[in-house]
Amino acid sequence: MSEETGFESGAKRLVELWGEIADLEATIQVLSWDQETYMPAAGQAARGSALGTLAGLRHAKLSQTELGDALAAAEACAESGTPTAALARSARRVVDKTRRIPADLARELARAQSRGHAAWRSAHAEANFALFAPDLENLVRLSRLEAQALADGTPAGDGGEAYDALLDKYEPGAKAAELEPLFRSLLAELTPLLQAVRATGTEIDESPLQGACPRDAQLAFGTRVAKAFGFDFDAGRIDRAPHPFCTSFGTGDVRITWRWNDTDFRPGFFGILHETGHALYEQGLPARWGRTPLGKPVSLGVHESQSRLWENLVGRSRSFWEWALPELHAHFPALSGVTLEQLWPALHTVKPSLIRVEADQGTYDLHVAVRFELERRLIAGDLAVSDLPGAWDEAYERTLGLSPAGPANGVLQDIHWSMAAFGYFPTYTLGNLMMAQLFEAARAELGDLDAAFARGEFAPLLDWLRRNVHGHGHRFRADELMRRATGQPLGAEAFLAQRKALTAEVYGVRV
Repeated sequence: MSEETGFESGAKRLVELWGEIADLEATIQVLSWDQETYMPAAGQAARGSALGTLAGLRHAKLSQTELGDALAAAEACAESGTPTAALARSARRVVDKTRRIPADLARELARAQSRGHAAWRSAHAEANFALFAPDLENLVRLSRLEAQALADGTPAGDGGEAYDALLDKYEPGAKAAELEPLFRSLLAELTPLLQAVRATGTEIDESPLQGACPRDAQLAFGTRVAKAFGFDFDAGRIDRAPHPFCTSFGTGDVRITWRWNDTDFRPGFFGILHETGHALYEQGLPARWGRTPLGKPVSLGVHESQSRLWENLVGRSRSFWEWALPELHAHFPALSGVTLEQLWPALHTVKPSLIRVEADQGTYDLHVAVRFELERRLIAGDLAVSDLPGAWDEAYERTLGLSPAGPANGVLQDIHWSMAAFGYFPTYTLGNLMMAQLFEAARAELGDLDAAFARGEFAPLLDWLRRNVHGHGHRFRADELMRRATGQPLGAEAFLAQRKALTAEVYGVRV
């Protein structure tokens, strides 16, 4: 057994071969990050070709006989419950899925994603869905082929749907048929809460928070808080991008991006906190397993739980702002008169809006529900791409009572479908549920977190997350990780209790 990794000697060759695959994946991530940040527009064709070639090389590496033999050797020597058994299980999942996808399809998908991303950026900038529609049609077509290939020879066809195979890429084991009643139950609780808030007629005054907020000051303020939370800038950086995201090339190189509003610090600031939560997870993954499947996050739901925990349960807490308000005043002279009594309610408004990434906590999951509904229909063939803008607008009117003024604030607002990331959106809501449950477990063990936040002390919470979430990497499945960390299976109770308590405090309503 290796003292460094905890793997049995029979897994040595698997680890060596997987390191080459991990290096290829890191290279793909670097090129994708550059495509989002600094690449000139004219470089798109060459970048798409490079990404397609690398995707083909990755596919070939995962399909090679030697890797299959090394994986079988690791499986043969693994004892139940050991890191070697977890390594073999995670590697088997990746290998089997990859081998089901033809190499030509893998390359075509990578190139289509690169082209689709460029088309989406142009369409979003010009608010013209027609510029994106042909590429989206191709991405939907290829994603259906991918889903068919992934489901081939598996039990997925037993009462499932093609969408399940795509959803499983991001949240292993999740099924659309199981998520549908979850969304229905959440909507049944959140919609009356929204209606009760509307019935109060209360309008929270947000004007004290709106004033001149220069970009550089916003970045400096966000960086100050990211450092306080524990983001290691010697192992990461922040850059500008049209759509905020986090990416990692290893625990020693984690990148986040942001965008801003010149007259309101909140979108940019909370975007940085959100991506910082993702980055803290990536920086906390077990470095000893870094070039193996066990060095990866367990699921996107778990990943999202980390970003929304730091953004919302820490960054929007009253105790956090007892520490951060002087920092706000120092960075934004135009907001130097803002008091905690003015600021805190304005961070917890509950009102429908059009943009998901800027939605309040009370309506965020309604945005996710719309996307879950529409992308399922796209993959099933029940909704044509040409009809998507109209279906989007109808769903927003039905769910949130709003009609987008145009596609930039509607169907074109998210980057995900340009990346063929169908099945990604539900993980945001799963992350919300996990966030609430993990935070309650941390509070039960650590005691008065509010007092620590008010002093600017965030290390105890981060250390708890390192021990209970980050440090396990992909060793445990998401459901097992949640049980180990919280002592309970995943449920919506903690999340709904938090939402109702906060709404009662801000608006004085109880449902």
